[in-house]
Amino acid sequence: MIKGATRRRTYKAIYRLLDRVSPVPFDCGTICGAACCNAAASDEEMGIMLLPGEEKIHDRKADWLEWESLSSDEYELPGTWKGKIYFVRCKTPPHCPRKMRPIQCRSFPLLPHLSEDGELTLVYNDYELPYVCPMIEEEIELDERFIKATTTVWKHLIRDPLIYDMVWGESRAREMDDE
Repeated sequence: MIKGATRRRTYKAIYRLLDRVSPVPFDCGTICGAACCNAAASDEEMGIMLLPGEEKIHDRKADWLEWESLSSDEYELPGTWKGKIYFVRCKTPPHCPRKMRPIQCRSFPLLPHLSEDGELTLVYNDYELPYVCPMIEEEIELDERFIKATTTVWKHLIRDPLIYDMVWGESRAREMDDE
């Protein structure tokens, strides 16, 4: 497995922090029929890549999550990512254990973005999705506490060189797409 510098206790602290906030002050699934959760039920490929080391806080035997180990060579990942990565899918959408959602799920609908000079900002998710997210499409105002907590989380995460490389690469690709 790809071994990142982020420790298990750091991931646990990040999960606890993000457990206290939500993108909006209500269940965002009510405005879209839980589209992001239900997409996993209709699309076998829908899932989340765990960040390096994030697998340490998940139980591989838990019955709600399907695990797949993939070679980093098969995906557009930073050159520093050598080895296997974990891709996980919820088997029970939309009823996955909320407290165990991966970080990229918890950060949604935001993504970390690094400017050319290395400044971290958060941007609305701009990946092609198999569903419409009203929070992204309508740029619904997000809860300030969610934005602050998510920014804090990503500032900690990019201290890990592997995660920094991922965010840096995705940011450069995003800027090239915008041109």
